[in-house]
Amino acid sequence: MENKEFTYQGTTLSGFLMLFLNLALNIFAIVLCVFAINDNSWPMGVFSIVALIISFFLWPGFMMLEPGEARVVMFFGKYVGTFTRTGYYWINPFTTTKRLSLRARNLDAEPIKVNDKEGNPVMIGLVLVWRLKDTYKAMFEIDSQTMAANTNPQAMGADVKSMMAAFERFVRVQSDAALRQVAGQYAYDDTESRSEDITLRSGGEEINDQLESKLTERLAMAGIEVVEARINYLAYAPEIAAVMLRRQQATAIIAAREKIVEGAVSMVKMALDQLSAQNIVHLDDNRKAQMVSNLLVVLCGEDNAQPIVNTGA
Repeated sequence: MENKEFTYQGTTLSGFLMLFLNLALNIFAIVLCVFAINDNSWPMGVFSIVALIISFFLWPGFMMLEPGEARVVMFFGKYVGTFTRTGYYWINPFTTTKRLSLRARNLDAEPIKVNDKEGNPVMIGLVLVWRLKDTYKAMFEIDSQTMAANTNPQAMGADVKSMMAAFERFVRVQSDAALRQVAGQYAYDDTESRSEDITLRSGGEEINDQLESKLTERLAMAGIEVVEARINYLAYAPEIAAVMLRRQQATAIIAAREKIVEGAVSMVKMALDQLSAQNIVHLDDNRKAQMVSNLLVVLCGEDNAQPIVNTGA
């Protein structure tokens, strides 16, 4: 849909100037009413009533806007723009306005249980920084029971809170869906030591970038901009945490053993080559096999070897 977000172009006057003029109009109407009563003049009374009626219609046009806020302006149900200038102003009193906050907000989502690519249940959570960008979409593209208009100035603060709470619920639901979608595309961790696939643990910035992209796609319909999105919690679900921990330990032990064996074989080969090259001793195949066996036991064993001195032939 085409972006209909644009700045309010209607008549705008200084709120302080109009406040002075409106108060002057009220005083003029009261003085005129007093003279009309004293002189028993009905034309002056009519003018005073007209002045009071005009003053009554001017009061709703006053509007004050703080930094980081915006007012969506509508004229008898038609969207006529978004007012973003901070300060005290007066606009067409026949328009209605809805105030929105454009400030950045945080969402620290509680970890949820999802299934990764391999079907393992994991707990994953995110932190999201977002803010409203397109006020037209924010007001008219999504619906909420708490987004009812409230143009009463005394209740405007409560109106803003209820509307922003509705946006927060929308962001929370869409964040949950995006997080489940991203988490289901990757495994929690490598199941094979030589695997080069991206995982939730090792993905880092790439996983965060994809999560941010999915959130931007889902929240764009509501005019919400995603400033930053990151995974801030990742762990196996409690029911399989102990089993997967033992699996990780076994994988680590196997990888360590492979390195030890690889190093031991290279050391044994180096020892045999050095003995042969320097003519220190000549060994037949049986002696070489026995030496290789002893060296592998010494180098690969977890306990320190106890030397035995053979004094026989």
